Amino acid sequence: MTAIYPLLVNIAQATSADEVWRLATGYFAKLGFGLVNYGFTRFRSTRTIGDPDDALFLTTGNDAYAKGYFRNGFYAKTPAFRWAQNNEGACTWSWVREAMLAGRLTDEEVETVKHNIAAGIVAGISISFPETSARAKGAMGLIANPGISAETVDLLFADKRDELLSVAHMLHLRLIQLPFSNRRRALTTRQREALEWVADGKTSQDVALLMGVSAAMVEKHLRLARETLSVDTTAQAVAKAALMNLIFQRDPMDSQHSSVAAR
Repeated sequence: MTAIYPLLVNIAQATSADEVWRLATGYFAKLGFGLVNYGFTRFRSTRTIGDPDDALFLTTGNDAYAKGYFRNGFYAKTPAFRWAQNNEGACTWSWVREAMLAGRLTDEEVETVKHNIAAGIVAGISISFPETSARAKGAMGLIANPGISAETVDLLFADKRDELLSVAHMLHLRLIQLPFSNRRRALTTRQREALEWVADGKTSQDVALLMGVSAAMVEKHLRLARETLSVDTTAQAVAKAALMNLIFQRDPMDSQHSSVAAR
């Protein structure tokens, strides 16, 4: 277990989501999980995860896989997703096979299982992270490489559980501290600055003086920020930007996750 400490420190000190993802998924790949999926939202309701464009989706899969799994909503039809929505903790996928044989899966879930089997996806681990907010939810799927059986994954998880979960939880905790933008477009530096001043209680006239621009330009920045964040009011824009860690960052970045995010 002590051998994993340097990796945990490096993940905790990473300054970008890409770096966090690279470090953690490199570790998972060495265990035999080359395909890793991660999702997080702060806008979950009782029935949905909210607007998918406001969620963070990461995968080590290629663009075609990302489009089918995330953008086309395949993930939401899987039994692993249902489990993650209703549970916290971690489990291997042995229960999926047992539930399927016992007829406890929906027809839609059965179809996703068959689709995965046809693609060589037969074993894995689901991790559902505990959250402090009822609106937030994060989960991860570790998909075993082709040729690795469910029984092998069960044995590996029993042996490496604490180590594996330490890396997964550190990844999650670091990612939710970092800024991530939706898939429409990123806030500009000036839009972030205007929102930060409004969050501090400044009026448009105050912000204009502080930013050295006209009040009309401030209103333009705020209007574009509202459009980017898909909200109706500036108050909603401030709240949403704060939830997504897009304002008041020590070193703000337009983090696009270009190499790992589902597009």
